Amino acid sequence: MFKILKYSFYDLMRSRWSYVYFAFYMALGFVLLFLNNDINKAIITLLNIIIVLTPLIGTIFGVMYYYNSKEFTELLLAQPIKRSKIFMGQFLGISISLTLSLTLGLGIPFLLYGLFMSTAIFDFVLLLVVGSLLNFIFVALAFNIALSNVNKIKGFGYAILMWLFLAVIYDGLFLISLVMFNEYPLDKFSLLATMFNPIDLSRILILLKLDISALLGYTGAVFKKFFGTNLGLIISFAAMILWIVLPVWRINVKLKKKDF
Repeated sequence: MFKILKYSFYDLMRSRWSYVYFAFYMALGFVLLFLNNDINKAIITLLNIIIVLTPLIGTIFGVMYYYNSKEFTELLLAQPIKRSKIFMGQFLGISISLTLSLTLGLGIPFLLYGLFMSTAIFDFVLLLVVGSLLNFIFVALAFNIALSNVNKIKGFGYAILMWLFLAVIYDGLFLISLVMFNEYPLDKFSLLATMFNPIDLSRILILLKLDISALLGYTGAVFKKFFGTNLGLIISFAAMILWIVLPVWRINVKLKKKDF
């Protein structure tokens, strides 16, 4: 598995899109620091960008890599190598390469700006951790979609629809349900509904750490009320880890049944 991981990682590192992704985040970091002149404000602005853009990039890269390397994967499947090792190696290679581009792209401008001299260093590290988790989550979800669809166009379509649903439509439906049933106690429903969206979870995870009550929103306030700040962070983090484990588990289940 390690050899396949290394091959997938170097394959993506040679891709120009990895450098575009890295350059975009580095330019974004410099621009935000130049405009805000404050690391704390720049981190809050980055939050709104990362929780939407990072899942989209992870989804596109995951689906694109699966379909583009399909012939090579079939060649590997003909060898005496376990299917799970092949796909887990590819999954980890893509996720790690995207995480490295994100971490270096944002880390370089913030370090040059003097992040180590600021009290916001822990908030920034948490932001990178959340962005990395989103990479792993959405690459795993993209692999699930690609494995379930032989047709490339359908696979891309379902993957973008999945991202659009979790990034935009889900929150709209959630708010509509809160308005329609506002006469009922919806605290527990809100907690449960938030667990089903990793993008909402990542937002709450960071805002609980930043402790910005004005930006927490209804679900963030409920998290803080039920669990408190520290326990809320642990619950959010554990739920995001579960969002990685379950799709990876489904990949392995799907591999056993799929006829290549």
